[in-house]
Amino acid sequence: MSCGERVLRRRPGTLRGRLSLVALTTATLLMVILTVAFNTVVRQRLQHQADDELRTRGTAVAATVDTSGPRVRLLETPGEELLDANVWIYAGGRLLERPPSASATGRLTRAAGALAARGGTGCVTSGGHGPVRLCARPVPGEGTGATVVTALDLSPYRASADTLLFASLALDAVMLACTYALTRLAVGRALRPVRTMTDQATRWSAVASEERFGSVARPDELARLGGSLDALLDRIRALLRHERQLTRELSHELRNPLARIIAELDWLRSRPRSAEETRAAHEAVADAALSMRTICDTLLDDARDSAAAVPGTGEVVPVLRRLADRAAAAPPEVEIAVEGPDAGLVAGVPDALLERIVSPLLDNALRHARSRVVIRAAARPGGVRVEVGDDGPGVPASFAPYLFLPGRRADPGDGHGGAGLGLPLARRLARSAGGEVHHEEAGTPGATFVVGLPAG
Repeated sequence: MSCGERVLRRRPGTLRGRLSLVALTTATLLMVILTVAFNTVVRQRLQHQADDELRTRGTAVAATVDTSGPRVRLLETPGEELLDANVWIYAGGRLLERPPSASATGRLTRAAGALAARGGTGCVTSGGHGPVRLCARPVPGEGTGATVVTALDLSPYRASADTLLFASLALDAVMLACTYALTRLAVGRALRPVRTMTDQATRWSAVASEERFGSVARPDELARLGGSLDALLDRIRALLRHERQLTRELSHELRNPLARIIAELDWLRSRPRSAEETRAAHEAVADAALSMRTICDTLLDDARDSAAAVPGTGEVVPVLRRLADRAAAAPPEVEIAVEGPDAGLVAGVPDALLERIVSPLLDNALRHARSRVVIRAAARPGGVRVEVGDDGPGVPASFAPYLFLPGRRADPGDGHGGAGLGLPLARRLARSAGGEVHHEEAGTPGATFVVGLPAG
């Protein structure tokens, strides 16, 4: 396993953990930069303080050096023991004074001599058992070449700097721990609405609820997310409704041909039949099966939003006569009449789609007619008009606005087997082909439905 794979495997799997890790990493980098910068400034500041102290001592010692005569000599002053501690005095290249604890050839004496030989003011740090800072200061006077070198042990300064470093590192650790804990807490509180929305979505999907995410006040980002989820839920519910509607329409449309097949089979089994009667029954079963296949193809094409794109034209009156012949199983007291020219009347829809548009209207008319159903076909400007009328009780005025709503019936207890899906299906199929279906209030007994289709 490569190093990158191990890092990815160790990465937190939750958004809360990842955001906390990002915040911790960012805070760590910032703390490191600030700690390094702070301790660098502190060490430089402590060294400047040491240099200032050395220069002050060098000035005090230089005041005890007499350069007015031909020779450089040292004056006796009160507190001379304190001034002589860690002080070297040179006249030219000659050592005039050194600390009692330093030997003439010791490391510090050599470093002080080298610093004095360079001339001018300057400071160096000498290593060894402990860091020592040395600073040189020329003694005022012409031609003397006298220089005072003072030394200071830097161990206390370094100890103070190390203490600050350890204290800052400890403070960084505490700050990083607090940053991680507070980040997890803040991210957890910020993601709490998301967890709530997740639980709601799970619950709503289980019970098919109509609730919405946008009904609750949320922060702007979550409000936009809720709006997107609501739109997605609406699309899913629309697809589910469409699927249920397609299932109901298929069952509604397949009921009649299936009933014909069952009736023919029962009739064949009831008693022996002649060869001609058997052949006629077989033809009726085959015709009903073909009708079922046509119904399935038409409705599935429409469900795929392809009905409007299916090219083709159809002779209107032959299709209507074929539908009337298939309705021969209706009660014998209902007469079906087809009126219209036998040729020349062409609609801009295929025969199968025309059947599926008119068939629910014919079934509805047969269901409510007393004695007669009339199907009229005629040309109209730019299209074809088909009327399906019956002499039944008609459509109640109070129910007219709900005629084309799926599942609505004027009188559910009238004893008919309709499901309230035929009229909405006819209108939807007609609109998919660029046409329309509407109820016409002719003022005569019965109901009349008009189909308008484009010309072929």
